[in-house]
Amino acid sequence: MISVVVVVAMGSQEVQAESKIAFTSDRDSNVEIYKMDTDGSNQVRLTNHTSWDYAPAWSPDGTQIAFSTYRDGNYEIYVMDADGTNLTNLTGHPSNDKTPTWSPAGDQIAFTAYRDDGTGEIYEMDTDGSGQLNLTNHSSWDCCPTWSPDGSQIAFESNKFGNFEILVMDAGGSSPINLTEHSAGDYQPAWSPDGTQIAFTSYRDGNREIYKMDADGSNQVNLTGHLAEDNDPTWSPDGSKIAFESYRDGNFEIYVMNANGSDQTNLTDDPSSDRSPAWSSEPSGGPPAVPFSSPVALLTFVLLALLIGAGSMKKEEQQVRERG
Repeated sequence: MISVVVVVAMGSQEVQAESKIAFTSDRDSNVEIYKMDTDGSNQVRLTNHTSWDYAPAWSPDGTQIAFSTYRDGNYEIYVMDADGTNLTNLTGHPSNDKTPTWSPAGDQIAFTAYRDDGTGEIYEMDTDGSGQLNLTNHSSWDCCPTWSPDGSQIAFESNKFGNFEILVMDAGGSSPINLTEHSAGDYQPAWSPDGTQIAFTSYRDGNREIYKMDADGSNQVNLTGHLAEDNDPTWSPDGSKIAFESYRDGNFEIYVMNANGSDQTNLTDDPSSDRSPAWSSEPSGGPPAVPFSSPVALLTFVLLALLIGAGSMKKEEQQVRERG
């Protein structure tokens, strides 16, 4: 007997066919969120607002993007579907909230909030905006969280020890540890997909470069090695590449390189300022989901699938009778 499997996705949420890179660009006169294929093709604008939209962060399943926006008169964390629809304000607070990042399970978002003493703190909340909790709660400046792939830790930048360093703490906010321990500023950590390494931005060579280190802080290596400013690393889902922003062409562009620093390539190649890359995860395995715009379209698809299945079963029965 032949069974018919119908995989459907209710609603109009976009399902990524492959990994994408989201980024910000001012090519349309103000800073908006864009996305593109990982080779730089198919650059598409997602937001369209007179205020700044920046710092995109993909949900683990690739269906949503969290970002920071000034459209309410202060910076708030918003979330939207991957096609730019269904924008929702999550934080709803009069202070500034920036740099969102999703938990690996997709049930929480960590972010930087400036709501207590005016300095940055690492907060977390549920993905509907509820349960907003201060994790760091320290007089130092804490910013730019990134979750470990297993969800047990959060890396972030902090000047708790006098200059900006990369710290790691338990996901609940306890036991912060200084990983970089360098006199120069270290910023913008990004955890590798396998959890063994952390990429970050460092000013230790007199300009900003992309570095990486083991997750315990050892083996710190300069990857970019360029006189221009390089910032904001993000890993490919398989950990083989790192995208980042670079000023080496006289304006900020999104570049990609191998994880060892080789083959640095300009992806955006645009005269505007392109920044804040964020690499989406690979789509989950299994048959592709099919989006339906209405119940009628869904019913039509199901009936067609059943008719095809019935026809296949009749053909199989006829073949059995002929063999018998």
